[in-house]
Amino acid sequence: QVQLVESGGGLVRAGGSLRLSCVASGRTFSSYTMAWFRQVPGKEREFVAAINWSGGSEYADSVKGRFSISRDKVKNMLYLQMNSLKPEDTAVYYCNGEARRYGSKWSGGYYWGQGTQVTVSS
Repeated sequence: QVQLVESGGGLVRAGGSLRLSCVASGRTFSSYTMAWFRQVPGKEREFVAAINWSGGSEYADSVKGRFSISRDKVKNMLYLQMNSLKPEDTAVYYCNGEARRYGSKWSGGYYWGQGTQVTVSS
C-alpha cells in the first residue's frame, strides 16, 4: 500500500519559519516529480512547489524566494522549507507524488498525503 505522510505543520507568527516533511512508503518516487500543494477551505487546491527526478525545482510566484523544496531519494522523503511566512500562507499543505505540469498549470498525480495544517498569525 502506497502512503504519503506529511508532518511539520503548526502555528507560527508572521515572519517565522516551518519545515514540512513527507515520507513515502510502499514504493519509490525517485524517478518522478514530487510536489507540494495547499488548500484553504472553500478554495481550490493550489500548486506550491515541485521537484523533479534530477533536483530541478519550480515554485508558485507567491512563494518564490521564501520557500525551498528538496528531497532525499535514499530516505524517500520530500521537504518544504518555508521562511518569511505570511498570514496568506495559512492552509493545509499536501504532499503529492507524480505531479505533472500541463503548459503553465501544475496538476497533482494520483498519490496524496492526508495534509498538514499550517497557520500563520499576524
